[in-house]
Amino acid sequence: MTLRDFVKKQRKIHRLTQADLASKAGVGLRFIRELEQDKSTLRIDKVNQVLQLFGKTLGPVDLRPKSEVNAPNEK
Repeated sequence: MTLRDFVKKQRKIHRLTQADLASKAGVGLRFIRELEQDKSTLRIDKVNQVLQLFGKTLGPVDLRPKSEVNAPNEK
């Protein structure tokens, strides 16, 4: 699940408007709109402010399955 999908889904589950979420997270409405529109450049600290409302934080995520990451280099 993408970040934008997660935030949008959680916002709807908690029956929050974008304005409500912005207010509760202490960020601007524009930031929430940009987050949900998948803007490629967002401030990590502000993203974490939003995610904290849902008990989450940003962290590293594997892009490939572990078997590919740990496999010896093949040439």
